[in-house]
Amino acid sequence: MPSLRVAGAQINPTVGDIEGNAALILKAMAWAEENAADILLLPELALSGYPPEDLVLRDTFVTRGLAALEEIAARSSSTTTVLGFVDRAGAHRPSDAVGRTVANAAAVVKNGRLVGTYHKCLLPNYGVFDEARYFASGSDPSAVWMIGGVPVGISVCEDIWSVDGPPAAQVTAGARLLVNINGSPYHFGKGVERTRLLSGVARGAAVPLVYLNMVGGQDELVFDGNSMVFDSAGDLVYRAAQFEEENFFVDIDFDPVASATTPISPKPTMSHLPAEAEVYGALQLGLGDYVHKNGFREAVVGLSGGIDSALTCALAVDALGPDAVHGISMPSRYSSVGSVEDSRELAARLGCRFDVLGIDGIFSEHLSTLAPLFVDTHEGVAEENLQARIRGALLMAVSNKFGGLVVATGNKSEMAVGYATLYGDMAGGFAVLKDVFKTLVYRLSRWRNTQSAVIPDVIIDKPPSAELRPGQLDTDSLPNYDLLDELLRRYVEQDEGVAKIIAEGFDEDLVKRVARMVDRNEYKRRQAAPGVKITEKAFGKDRRLPITNRND
Repeated sequence: MPSLRVAGAQINPTVGDIEGNAALILKAMAWAEENAADILLLPELALSGYPPEDLVLRDTFVTRGLAALEEIAARSSSTTTVLGFVDRAGAHRPSDAVGRTVANAAAVVKNGRLVGTYHKCLLPNYGVFDEARYFASGSDPSAVWMIGGVPVGISVCEDIWSVDGPPAAQVTAGARLLVNINGSPYHFGKGVERTRLLSGVARGAAVPLVYLNMVGGQDELVFDGNSMVFDSAGDLVYRAAQFEEENFFVDIDFDPVASATTPISPKPTMSHLPAEAEVYGALQLGLGDYVHKNGFREAVVGLSGGIDSALTCALAVDALGPDAVHGISMPSRYSSVGSVEDSRELAARLGCRFDVLGIDGIFSEHLSTLAPLFVDTHEGVAEENLQARIRGALLMAVSNKFGGLVVATGNKSEMAVGYATLYGDMAGGFAVLKDVFKTLVYRLSRWRNTQSAVIPDVIIDKPPSAELRPGQLDTDSLPNYDLLDELLRRYVEQDEGVAKIIAEGFDEDLVKRVARMVDRNEYKRRQAAPGVKITEKAFGKDRRLPITNRND
């Protein structure tokens, strides 16, 4: 009875760092050899990092990757290793007549040489994906490799999401095991979706399936690991950790006649994290990797005494450590004493640096300078936003002087309706809460306090306010966040039209007002810092609307 030990390494590569990624791959290969694995799986485009985007249009980048692959192949031993890389492809002209000369590929290496190559056949071109822009499609979906006496079908990510995709063709061609390598980005609920899909593939094909995903943050994307193994009945027999690098293996015994197989897990299967813990883990990993991979020394966070900046600071400390986070309070004449002291208490609990830079003098100077132009006008939004912009300038000055990354504190609700000030609280290099609605900010803050009480209750309990004028509350300008976020979910994430939302029983005037706010603030969002994607439709690549448009 043939048996295979199938190993997986959900590593955290960095886009463009071919030498560093190769070192991660070789380390995983050495581990697999030590553990007598017959097959080792590494992620999609593990060598280049994913997604490499326009880097693949540079021939020198492709050449570097191929040279590194040769070295990896030369150092391979008895374990068959499957890893993702950018391959050259024959000239291919799709319907848009633009030539594609590279492929999203999987290399098969063993005993010092490259023994095979598979080119991804199904190229996603929706949401955050635009692979059809770069890659030629593979032309051999039914390819099968004989490994340890077992015919194995190798595919890449999207290939397995189609019922009649390459894995189905590989089973028809005799594959007794399916392996699928991935760079599958996270959004909440996707783990459940993947599990359901992959279980169905294994059950329908009546062969075991090993799914290997990468882990780590790449700009706005987070890869959650969560690799899985299914037996031929479609039952989940192993799940790897979420948001953590991990090496694992399973032993699979193949009946020489029947298709029934029994994978044996070497340790207990990980379960999905609870909802808030999962989202928090994605935000923490995305922020930490963005700071580390881009070479910043620390995170700089403006602390207002509100819940958004408190959660942002907690995420930064959890991602980077307290010594790498600098919290700065910048009170004006409208700031309450409590806001400064609440921020001080937050920083003390988190153990990070805290400083106070009063801005009232600067604000007064600005008002004096503008007085000739503002004469005979009433104070309003211009004066309010001026305070936010002074704060943004000070934070960026600290960033320039000491090399820290300013982490903007605006949330998705504010980004949607334009409540975050352009060049003010939107200033920064990364916006970790960009895809987090305000209601979820509260849930995440309360969850974080169940781990250790770092966010003072007074911050969570106080009514939200920008504190840019006397007695100001968010509800002066916006509906309550429970209602606002429900409207935004429908209009932004589900693309429901105004008429449909009104027909569902929501107030007509309110729906139209919120929709107008979303639409007219598209120009602001185009200038916003990147932030972690945690929903199916985040602002950015997921949602591409023209700034100039008159659609009602």
